Amino acid sequence: MNCLCGSEKKFQECCGALISGEKHAATPEELMRSRYSAYVKGDGEYLLKTVVEQNRDENDLRSIQEFTSSIEWLKLEIVQSLQNSVEFKAYYKENGSIKLLHEKSSFIKQNNIWLYQDGEIFNTKIQRNKNCPCGSGKKYKKCCAK
Repeated sequence: MNCLCGSEKKFQECCGALISGEKHAATPEELMRSRYSAYVKGDGEYLLKTVVEQNRDENDLRSIQEFTSSIEWLKLEIVQSLQNSVEFKAYYKENGSIKLLHEKSSFIKQNNIWLYQDGEIFNTKIQRNKNCPCGSGKKYKKCCAK
């Protein structure tokens, strides 16, 4: 099975090894991709474990699980990957409608391990003339935007 993050690698060779604890992310982008895959799988424990300690809240586990069970993740698009940040677009379907999470995530290395620090959310709309995130191959305006 190809990885949920959209890389061409097998899941266990990519995000699976990080989520299982076999290895740690070597870069912020690897960590961000693994966190996306954890959202797809509904693995709130991994998501909490990979956040800086001061931003962890055990109550988040329930809200993560509720959110991930109510949506269908469609795809991840990396916009820009820098030394300590990754800008990405994550597409998902909720209540029959495709939505977009566009964020620039900040990461910090603590005890030689990359952790998610925080993120800046952008109010971005899906462009009508781009391919539909559902994977149909049609333009968004002729597919799910109807």
